[in-house]
Amino acid sequence: MDNQNPNQGGRVMRRTQHTQLKNNKKHFSWWKKALLGIIGFFVLIFVLGAGLFMYYAKDSPKITRTQLASDNATVVYDANGKELTRLGAQNRDYVNRKDIPRTLKRAIVSIEDRRFYKNDGVDPIRIAGAAVANVTGSSLGLQGASTLTQQLVKLSVFSTDASDRTIRVKAQEAWLALKVDKEYSKDQILEFYINKVYMGNGVYGMQTAAEYYFGKKLDKLNLSELALLAGMPQSPTVYDPTRNPQYATARRNTVLQAMVENKEISSTDAAKAKKVSVKSGLSSTHGTLDTSKTKDKIIDPYLKQVLAELQKKGFDPNKGGLKVYTNMDYGAQKEMYNLANDGTTIQFPDDKFQVGATMVNNDNGKIVAMLGGRKTGDVTCGLNRAVQTDRSSGSTAKPLMDYGPAFQYLNWPTYRKVKDIPFTYPGTESPTKPNGIKLYDFDKKYEGTMTVRNALIQSRNIPAIRTLQDVGMSRATEFLKNLGISQKKEYDLVNGIGLYISTLQEAAAYAAFANGGSYHSPYYISKIETQSGKTYKFGTTTDKAMSAGTAFMMTSILKGVTTDPMGSGTAADIPGLNVASKTGTVSYPDSIANQYPSDAASDSWMTGYTKNYSLSVWTGYDHANTPTGFLTQQQTTIAQLVWKYMISYMAQSSPNTDWTQPSSVVSKGNNEYAFAGKSYSNTGASDLDSKNNSGSASSSASSNNGTNSTGTTTGNTTTNGNNSVATSPFTTR
Repeated sequence: MDNQNPNQGGRVMRRTQHTQLKNNKKHFSWWKKALLGIIGFFVLIFVLGAGLFMYYAKDSPKITRTQLASDNATVVYDANGKELTRLGAQNRDYVNRKDIPRTLKRAIVSIEDRRFYKNDGVDPIRIAGAAVANVTGSSLGLQGASTLTQQLVKLSVFSTDASDRTIRVKAQEAWLALKVDKEYSKDQILEFYINKVYMGNGVYGMQTAAEYYFGKKLDKLNLSELALLAGMPQSPTVYDPTRNPQYATARRNTVLQAMVENKEISSTDAAKAKKVSVKSGLSSTHGTLDTSKTKDKIIDPYLKQVLAELQKKGFDPNKGGLKVYTNMDYGAQKEMYNLANDGTTIQFPDDKFQVGATMVNNDNGKIVAMLGGRKTGDVTCGLNRAVQTDRSSGSTAKPLMDYGPAFQYLNWPTYRKVKDIPFTYPGTESPTKPNGIKLYDFDKKYEGTMTVRNALIQSRNIPAIRTLQDVGMSRATEFLKNLGISQKKEYDLVNGIGLYISTLQEAAAYAAFANGGSYHSPYYISKIETQSGKTYKFGTTTDKAMSAGTAFMMTSILKGVTTDPMGSGTAADIPGLNVASKTGTVSYPDSIANQYPSDAASDSWMTGYTKNYSLSVWTGYDHANTPTGFLTQQQTTIAQLVWKYMISYMAQSSPNTDWTQPSSVVSKGNNEYAFAGKSYSNTGASDLDSKNNSGSASSSASSNNGTNSTGTTTGNTTTNGNNSVATSPFTTR
């Protein structure tokens, strides 16, 4: 038996306990350090966050009572900075807090900010809850991180665009919300909010929304209707009961449920209100709104395009707070509107007779004025005939597609000889038309050989199409593209006397002739300022479309359209004023021409310019192929008169400057010009077709196999939108 030290077991036990205690101390020390580290980390984050918050907050914009109480409309200005309109502002009926139903207040608080009466403008609990929801993916479905006060600040001062939701903006928004909460009572804040929110359809404020959707004041609405309005600001378009009743119903029910959970109404009341259709009680006339004030008829077509351009640039005018500065000359816009509608300066045949027109600044592409129609009644944002592209431009196409390219690519002088002899469109022979489709001029005569100058001034069709043959379709297409004109379908010869383009496109294209060859893309908006203070500036894109020599020689010819006794636009002559222009008149295809007088036309154009402005005018009827939808020969001059009076009006406030001959052009006497040092050919592709080079000026058109006698091109097939005529031509002058 071994002898054992009686103290040995105790020593072993004490060593074990000591070791365990030491290990426990190490374990506790590790957790203590970790805990302190975590606390220190959060303290550091808090300090840094507070510092960053204060750094951003110190630069917060000022917020005034006027900003809080004002409407949140987008404001549109003219070129001189004068206010044109406030989008939606006319549709606001301000309601004082004493007249706001308590039920509406409680509905808004329940769905938007349940702790509204307890927080100080910013709610840390909601911020934390929203952060958890973002991490976990939980909907926590009813509310985000922003309080009602923060939402009011955002609507009053900051942009609501997602791109502007930065840490800086959120910090400043929170800082201002704290200030607003301290300065104003909760009921005042609710009053501001209820009167400021966008409610869809150009309507701001819930009082106005009550009138718009239900035809009643707020205090006359029932629980179901008030709950609907309370939920709409989150997405007014989606929750519009007139357009999306299914989504509107779901949103209203969500609000009702929130009110139950917030102990504002009973479950029984909520269930009863949920059974009511959101379509029940909707107003078909939009209540007491004065819709005649929502759009100024004078600026309506221009404003329509401004709104489209805003959206194209990524701005939503319905979110409000934008300041939109346009290029509109309001004086010119008003003059153009009155000229078309007052019936005193120009006599129109009836109220259905229509006009579309666009004026641009030659030097920068700014769209100065636009007319979308006349006698349009109470219709707003309707058909804008200034930008429609489904009507042929007639002979106004000749400078753009025929003679312009001939100067530019073939170095033609203004006195180059062209033929006006019998012409058949190549490839149009068929069993029913063995001789093909003939092209005639307005007088059904042939002038033989003539200069480019005389052919264009007199608007002869055959020389123009023969010129296009010499130019070639690829070069003509390139020239058009340089002027901002294109189409999906390939161009054909018929387009040489009629393009399917708008007055906007044509005015911008002719401006390149006026300014020496530079094409400026036309634009409406010069500057946009957001509610948060950001400024976006816009301008034109400029491309060299042609040489200065081409532009000058074209201008020298187009001057004679109104002044030459044989010119096609003598009704627009303005003695003493330096202008250049071209007419375009389109007749009916001979398949239906016998239904109309021999001189009937479907469309009439006048496009031209001074050194400062270019103006394109279209006239006609919306439905041209009706018994009364045609223009008489006398009525085709109305386009010239509209152009004449508008150009004269603009000349009153701009210099009457003539064009300067560039060094690349030399004078050959008798008002004829040529390119210095350039050679050209007196023959071209048009001379290679024996069939179209065997006639003479002594020939006279007799059969009605392609045109009538109006001086506008005709044919046997219809047009196809903005594409060219498929097989048969129309005449034009």
